Amino acid sequence: MATKTSGPADYIPAVGRRKTAVARVRVFPGGNGNIIVNGRDSNAYFGREALTSLIRQPLRVVDMGSNFNITVKVVGGGVSGQAGAIRHGIARALVKIDEATKQPLRQAGLLTRDPRVKERKKYGLKRARKRPQYTKR
Repeated sequence: MATKTSGPADYIPAVGRRKTAVARVRVFPGGNGNIIVNGRDSNAYFGREALTSLIRQPLRVVDMGSNFNITVKVVGGGVSGQAGAIRHGIARALVKIDEATKQPLRQAGLLTRDPRVKERKKYGLKRARKRPQYTKR
Protein backbone atom coordinates (compact mmCIF):
# COMPACT_ATOMS: atom_id res chain seq x y z
CA MET A 1 0.00 0.00 0.00
CA ALA A 2 1.51 3.30 -1.12
CA THR A 3 1.59 5.98 1.51
CA LYS A 4 3.08 9.41 1.83
CA THR A 5 6.79 9.02 2.49
CA SER A 6 9.55 11.33 3.62
CA GLY A 7 12.28 12.43 1.24
CA PRO A 8 12.13 13.22 -2.47
CA ALA A 9 8.92 11.20 -3.00
CA ASP A 10 6.74 13.56 -0.92
CA TYR A 11 3.45 14.39 -2.58
CA ILE A 12 0.21 16.20 -1.82
CA PRO A 13 -2.88 14.02 -2.40
CA ALA A 14 -6.32 15.30 -3.43
CA VAL A 15 -9.54 13.94 -4.92
CA GLY A 16 -11.57 15.60 -7.67
CA ARG A 17 -15.01 14.63 -8.96
CA ARG A 18 -17.16 15.47 -11.98
CA LYS A 19 -20.30 13.60 -13.15
CA THR A 20 -19.39 9.95 -12.42
CA ALA A 21 -15.60 10.38 -12.78
CA VAL A 22 -13.32 10.32 -9.73
CA ALA A 23 -9.69 11.47 -10.00
CA ARG A 24 -7.07 10.76 -7.33
CA VAL A 25 -4.38 13.39 -7.81
CA ARG A 26 -0.81 13.38 -6.46
CA VAL A 27 1.13 16.63 -6.79
CA PHE A 28 4.92 16.33 -6.46
CA PRO A 29 6.62 19.69 -5.73
CA GLY A 30 9.83 20.58 -7.57
CA GLY A 31 8.96 19.09 -10.93
CA ASN A 32 8.98 20.31 -14.50
CA GLY A 33 5.25 20.42 -15.29
CA ASN A 34 4.57 16.83 -16.40
CA ILE A 35 1.03 15.52 -15.96
CA ILE A 36 0.67 11.71 -16.11
CA VAL A 37 -2.89 10.32 -16.34
CA ASN A 38 -3.36 6.56 -15.76
CA GLY A 39 0.29 5.92 -16.65
CA ARG A 40 0.22 7.94 -19.90
CA ASP A 41 1.09 11.52 -20.77
CA SER A 42 -1.96 13.80 -20.58
CA ASN A 43 -1.70 14.74 -24.28
CA ALA A 44 -1.67 11.07 -25.28
CA TYR A 45 -4.47 10.13 -22.87
CA PHE A 46 -6.96 12.82 -23.89
CA GLY A 47 -5.91 13.39 -27.50
CA ARG A 48 -7.69 16.76 -27.62
CA GLU A 49 -5.90 20.02 -26.87
CA ALA A 50 -9.05 21.48 -25.28
CA LEU A 51 -9.12 18.80 -22.56
CA THR A 52 -5.38 19.07 -21.91
CA SER A 53 -5.79 22.83 -21.58
CA LEU A 54 -8.72 22.28 -19.20
CA ILE A 55 -6.68 20.19 -16.76
CA ARG A 56 -3.84 22.77 -16.76
CA GLN A 57 -6.23 25.65 -15.96
CA PRO A 58 -5.67 25.66 -12.15
CA LEU A 59 -1.90 25.85 -12.68
CA ARG A 60 -2.32 28.80 -15.08
CA VAL A 61 -4.62 30.67 -12.68
CA VAL A 62 -2.01 30.65 -9.90
CA ASP A 63 1.08 30.84 -12.24
CA MET A 64 2.61 27.58 -11.01
CA GLY A 65 2.64 25.72 -14.33
CA SER A 66 6.10 24.18 -14.27
CA ASN A 67 6.68 23.91 -10.50
CA PHE A 68 5.06 20.48 -10.07
CA ASN A 69 4.88 16.98 -11.51
CA ILE A 70 1.39 15.51 -11.27
CA THR A 71 0.25 11.90 -11.44
CA VAL A 72 -3.43 11.04 -11.66
CA LYS A 73 -5.52 7.87 -11.39
CA VAL A 74 -8.96 8.54 -12.83
CA VAL A 75 -11.89 6.11 -13.10
CA GLY A 76 -15.48 6.35 -14.33
CA GLY A 77 -17.25 8.62 -16.77
CA GLY A 78 -16.08 9.77 -20.18
CA VAL A 79 -13.07 11.80 -21.19
CA SER A 80 -14.76 15.17 -20.63
CA GLY A 81 -15.94 14.23 -17.13
CA GLN A 82 -12.53 12.80 -16.33
CA ALA A 83 -10.81 16.03 -17.41
CA GLY A 84 -13.17 18.02 -15.17
CA ALA A 85 -12.44 15.69 -12.25
CA ILE A 86 -8.69 16.09 -12.75
CA ARG A 87 -9.04 19.87 -12.88
CA HIS A 88 -11.01 19.82 -9.62
CA GLY A 89 -8.43 17.56 -7.94
CA ILE A 90 -5.45 19.67 -9.02
CA ALA A 91 -7.14 22.83 -7.74
CA ARG A 92 -7.82 21.20 -4.35
CA ALA A 93 -4.20 20.02 -4.10
CA LEU A 94 -2.88 23.53 -4.87
CA VAL A 95 -4.93 24.89 -1.97
CA LYS A 96 -3.36 22.27 0.34
CA ILE A 97 0.10 23.37 -0.85
CA ASP A 98 -0.49 27.11 -0.43
CA GLU A 99 -3.57 28.57 1.28
CA ALA A 100 -3.00 31.88 -0.57
CA THR A 101 -4.09 30.22 -3.84
CA LYS A 102 -7.59 29.58 -2.48
CA GLN A 103 -9.00 33.01 -3.35
CA PRO A 104 -8.00 33.12 -7.07
CA LEU A 105 -9.02 29.48 -7.58
CA ARG A 106 -12.38 30.11 -5.90
CA GLN A 107 -12.99 33.19 -8.09
CA ALA A 108 -12.20 31.14 -11.21
CA GLY A 109 -14.77 28.55 -10.05
CA LEU A 110 -12.26 25.71 -9.83
CA LEU A 111 -12.88 24.63 -6.22
CA THR A 112 -16.63 24.09 -6.59
CA ARG A 113 -17.66 20.56 -7.53
CA ASP A 114 -19.91 20.75 -10.60
CA PRO A 115 -23.17 19.11 -9.40
CA ARG A 116 -24.65 18.48 -12.86
CA VAL A 117 -25.27 14.80 -13.54
CA LYS A 118 -27.46 12.92 -15.99
CA GLU A 119 -31.13 12.92 -14.97
CA ARG A 120 -32.75 9.52 -14.50
CA LYS A 121 -35.35 8.14 -16.91
CA LYS A 122 -38.91 8.22 -15.59
CA TYR A 123 -41.50 5.53 -16.23
CA GLY A 124 -44.14 6.36 -18.84
CA LEU A 125 -41.62 8.58 -20.67
CA LYS A 126 -39.18 7.79 -23.45
CA ARG A 127 -36.25 9.55 -21.73
CA ALA A 128 -35.91 11.71 -18.64
CA ARG A 129 -38.41 14.30 -19.91
CA LYS A 130 -39.45 13.32 -23.45
CA ARG A 131 -43.07 12.24 -23.53
CA PRO A 132 -44.86 10.07 -26.11
CA GLN A 133 -46.65 12.07 -28.81
CA TYR A 134 -50.11 13.25 -27.77
CA THR A 135 -53.00 12.40 -30.13
CA LYS A 136 -56.33 14.13 -29.63
CA ARG A 137 -58.37 11.83 -31.89
